[in-house]
Amino acid sequence: MMKFPTEYGVGVVKGSQEMARRANLLVYKDREVHQLYTISAEQTNEPEEQAEAPKEFELDPREEPENKKDEPIEEVILDPDEPNTKVISHYLSIDSGFRKRKLFNPERSITIKKEVEKLLSTGSIREVKYPEWVANVVLVKKKNNQWRMCVDFTDLNKACLKDSFPLPRIDQLVDATAGHELLSFMDAYSGYNHIWMNKVDEEKIAFTTDQGLNCYKVMPFGLKNAGATYQRLVNRIFARQIGRNMEVYVDDMLTKSTTMEKHSEDLKETFDVLRRYKMKLNPSKCVFGVPSGRFLGFQVHQKGIEVNPEKIKALEEMASPKTLKDV
Repeated sequence: MMKFPTEYGVGVVKGSQEMARRANLLVYKDREVHQLYTISAEQTNEPEEQAEAPKEFELDPREEPENKKDEPIEEVILDPDEPNTKVISHYLSIDSGFRKRKLFNPERSITIKKEVEKLLSTGSIREVKYPEWVANVVLVKKKNNQWRMCVDFTDLNKACLKDSFPLPRIDQLVDATAGHELLSFMDAYSGYNHIWMNKVDEEKIAFTTDQGLNCYKVMPFGLKNAGATYQRLVNRIFARQIGRNMEVYVDDMLTKSTTMEKHSEDLKETFDVLRRYKMKLNPSKCVFGVPSGRFLGFQVHQKGIEVNPEKIKALEEMASPKTLKDV
């Protein structure tokens, strides 16, 4: 059996022992038929005795001589559907994208170990052997001073084609929130991990740590085209709400209502969809039933939009230039 990459996935070529035997017999079919004469070992002068009649048979080079059949030989059946490695097997050594394991200090190593154990317990990753691609993990500091473990898929992302699925325009989403009395802002909890990876591609997103080699069973952060895949998901599940009482940009969701009385019904419709598709929210990043809030870097409210004060804080506190050099 031989495997090779194609544009549609991994191609497999399997050999058939039966077809090989038929092809071999066809080669020897048109050749000269050999004759074997068996003559008695004792020579005699009697004219009435004659040698045995010649026996005709096709000479098959695969047949063993009679004197070699005394030794016991273990029978090995080569079934193309069930490969047997007792005789011989061929291994391919491919250097596709292996990176040397990165070392971390004790504090970060403990954080990585806890994260790996957490992902294993939830079934998000699994152990893998002999992966084609191996990446390193990196730790990123969050706003709450906690560490987030990510995987550096730089080499794999270079080999992947770009998904041209269009993301929504931020200016249009922000403008669509104007004129609504109440707003609810929601953020998905580990949103990308709600999407399962294709079985064929699981081992391509393997990563190495002190705990060994593991690969993701769900779509991880940092993977090329992950945002486009997630946008496809939310566009499908919220197809009846987007533009009417909801706006979604990847994992940032906003439920809007023109009146205060209608907001509870709009939220119920949103929660029903989230519950149906088993999507979880991050409570620390969710705000419900407020007249204004932050959405995609803007401060949105009923009358329109404003710039997020945190985004322009550095400009507001910047001192005025006093010299020509400062300008």
